[in-house]
Amino acid sequence: MVLTLRILEHLVQQGRPVGVTELAAALGTTKSRVYRYLQTLRDHEYIAQQKDSERYQVGARLLAMARAQSENFELLTASRDILQQLRDTLGHATVISAPEHSCVRVLATIAGKSAIEIGVRPGSTLPLHGSAQGKLVLAFGPKELEASVLRSKLAALTPKTIVNPLALKREVAKVAKQGWAVAPNEIMLGANALAAPVFDASGALVATIAILNSVQFIAHKPAEDQVRRVVGAAQRISHRLGYTG
Repeated sequence: MVLTLRILEHLVQQGRPVGVTELAAALGTTKSRVYRYLQTLRDHEYIAQQKDSERYQVGARLLAMARAQSENFELLTASRDILQQLRDTLGHATVISAPEHSCVRVLATIAGKSAIEIGVRPGSTLPLHGSAQGKLVLAFGPKELEASVLRSKLAALTPKTIVNPLALKREVAKVAKQGWAVAPNEIMLGANALAAPVFDASGALVATIAILNSVQFIAHKPAEDQVRRVVGAAQRISHRLGYTG
């Protein structure tokens, strides 16, 4: 594992294709050992091998990870104070999450003011069909993703989770029309989230911002003030990211 990281670090630092002999000398190990590691990294697309030589460089997968990390950093920078303001105004836990393959990943949270805490951990993932954030991804993300989810077997996380494809399709259409989503009792009994979409300069969905608390405080039909403030927070973050829609 340590040698793997050192190889990747060296390739990033060099910024050019590097051969096995040079890598082995720089890392103080044998060419045969470095070669084995290079083949594994290449097979998983973390590095790429030049077609006309035996030199290696940073691959598509590593570049994609770096780009995603950079985008997440920009997103967190643009949203942190707005996330705090939303928590201070409404008192509920606030959450910012980003779409990731077939789920939504929590990037940051701020605990609510309630004596009994309901929240999610940064780094955890939320399902597309059973969370308010996930419904936004289905409503405003790629249409092929929505179609793929509707064709798949929908897991019942609680007795209230929407597992019927036609019912989920209607729910997603409703979310797209109103511009926000809830998921009362769908991912955990007694809990609800109210979420709104965040867009970047290209108009692509890049995140969701949400408040989270018990169904006692965020009802199936949220208060107008809750909706207005969550949607407004999402719009302010979107504008900071260059969205003009």
